Amino acid sequence: MTENTLRTRLARRPILIAPGVYDALTGLIAEQAGFEALYVSGAAIAYTRLGRPDIGLVSMNEVVETVALIRDRVGAQLVVDADTGYGNALNIQRTVRLFERAGANAIQIEDQDFPKRCGHLDDKRLIPAAEMAGKIKAALDARHSRETLVIARTDAIAVEGFERAIARAASYREAGADILFVEAPKSRAELQRIPSALNGVLLVANMVEGGKTPPLAAADLEAIGFSLVIFPGGIVRALARTASEFYASLAAHGTSEPFLDRMYDFAALNDVIGTPALIALGKQYESAATPNSKKGDDT
Repeated sequence: MTENTLRTRLARRPILIAPGVYDALTGLIAEQAGFEALYVSGAAIAYTRLGRPDIGLVSMNEVVETVALIRDRVGAQLVVDADTGYGNALNIQRTVRLFERAGANAIQIEDQDFPKRCGHLDDKRLIPAAEMAGKIKAALDARHSRETLVIARTDAIAVEGFERAIARAASYREAGADILFVEAPKSRAELQRIPSALNGVLLVANMVEGGKTPPLAAADLEAIGFSLVIFPGGIVRALARTASEFYASLAAHGTSEPFLDRMYDFAALNDVIGTPALIALGKQYESAATPNSKKGDDT
């Protein structure tokens, strides 16, 4: 029987869709929707935990904690955004060890210099390609299992142009990266050029609502030649708009009644998170408790 790993899943069709998540609740809901893989987004963690933009403010330990909490609740494959790896090659090795231990199935590192920025913001800076290649090799040496995949992302399109971005990606493949991620192509034509230029390697496409890359459906990206498509911050944008509208309604009406058809009630949310099943499980353990010892038994 073929082992059901992220590597084997990416080797077959259809394209793997990984929605962005940032905590155990969004991970659970995404898994309940049928997704096999989830993308633990550094940007989404910055938006939700810090209320700040994706400009390198999230720490490694905050991501490790987030991954561990998500892994405790879901069984889906976890693709985890490690930003720049939080330092040099030695920092990368510690990041990989901790992320893998927390439950990551794939770890994404990028070639930006510090402080890094969201891939769809302007004014990014890069480290030398040779330095990034060394960080990739360090990541590969640090992983416990070959099935923990290393994704190498280049942000070079915005800094050095498309051709240099492809050259960087090719050098990262030579360094041993399992998957390549050419960030923020500016047109469908550039998206179409990536698979042909990097033939024979697994490729990631990133769909950011309102970002620099035109939105394409997963089936279109599969036809072009991508194996994995991520939607990192979509859930935060959806929830942020809903939250804004909810709070505005509550402030205007002094009650949540006008919003009830757009939200779970108490019982419905408890069904989603499995409250009845968990309470029932607790009762099973209560009934299985060891009977009280006989009177006079001093042992």
